[in-house]
Amino acid sequence: MSSIIVKGSNKLEGEISIQGSKNSILPILAATILCKGECVIHSCPKLSDVEVSIKILNYLGCTVEREEDTLIINTNNINRYDIPNDLMREMRSSIVFLGSIISRFKKARLSFPGGCELGPRPIDIHLKSLRQMGIDIIENHGILECEACDGLIATKLSLSFPSVGATENVMLAAVNARGTTIITNCAREPEICDLADYLNKCGAKICGAGEGTIIIEGVKELHGTEHKVIPDRIVASTFMSAVGAVGGDVVLKNVVPHHFESVSSVFKEAGAMLKVKNDSIRIKVPQQLNSISTIRTTPYPGFPTDAQALLMAVMSVSKGTTVFIENIFENRYKHVGELLKLGANINVEGRVAVVKGKKRLSGAFVEAYDLRGSASLLIAGLAADGVTEISDTSYIDRGYENIENMLNSIGGLVKRI
Repeated sequence: MSSIIVKGSNKLEGEISIQGSKNSILPILAATILCKGECVIHSCPKLSDVEVSIKILNYLGCTVEREEDTLIINTNNINRYDIPNDLMREMRSSIVFLGSIISRFKKARLSFPGGCELGPRPIDIHLKSLRQMGIDIIENHGILECEACDGLIATKLSLSFPSVGATENVMLAAVNARGTTIITNCAREPEICDLADYLNKCGAKICGAGEGTIIIEGVKELHGTEHKVIPDRIVASTFMSAVGAVGGDVVLKNVVPHHFESVSSVFKEAGAMLKVKNDSIRIKVPQQLNSISTIRTTPYPGFPTDAQALLMAVMSVSKGTTVFIENIFENRYKHVGELLKLGANINVEGRVAVVKGKKRLSGAFVEAYDLRGSASLLIAGLAADGVTEISDTSYIDRGYENIENMLNSIGGLVKRI
């Protein structure tokens, strides 16, 4: 097991290019199952979650080749409709393969997903929606046995919560269903739009992605295509947070600024200077940021739950007090105990965390428990006096490609041991 060592108190300066989106590439890789022929996907980051998806595709019978940041997937020899438990348990996003497999084979067999333990993230919305499309689903000792004997039937359904994963699964199932599927109260994230763009290039007929209602007209089959994944808005938010915590002047290239406007607006309010161009953002933080009175996580286009831990690290070294309210996941404050080891002043009561900012933190040994929490500890380590060691890099490797090299290129002192 490797660790990350951070020597803090260095301002960050320079420019970096943001990787392709983790939360886009995973459903797109699942979607390739629906396509006959070859798909070429550009801007694919080298992440452990991506590698798990490639293993799943290989297990199903697909061939996958990587050339730099491009994946070439051929599904002509796909011959399985099951995913073994060990692969499903490696990441929570693995459930997105359900919609694709059931759409292609009219049956599927897989177990419940694994990944970061963020508290209950039930898949009942996925299963309820797929059942409405004529799929019989039997849950047996953690195994899902799914079959659509009469094929998938288009329908009108309303999600009880705008779940990203459920929206993706229904989209993947509906593209080959008979008739027109209408999804209301669906997720509006940019990654949903990216998936729809990819599927439409493959011959699907999807409209409304990015809005509250998505309409999918079923087609007989999809073909291969070429597609470039959108930039990762949470990775961009992570580097913005690093600059916010330690100060400096950094240009983030290869971004879509409006994708994470809810995050950048917080930095503006806190006193950071932002200069936005078409595909870049320059963030300049000459001194300690001001606190923000309240930060609430909500579905897109609100403040993302994935950025909550990142901003908590920033607010730990701000002037004043910030109240965080986590409305998406029940157990997303695991990083708090580790931030306390670095000297942060945080009190948690249920879904509310009160952060009293201070000028400096102090280096310490801390443990990572999930992906964004580990990024939060890295940001806090950059803002701490002395040396911080973050154990277990497996979490951060799920969502960040060579994060230590990226930080070192703009003045950080980070190494992996």
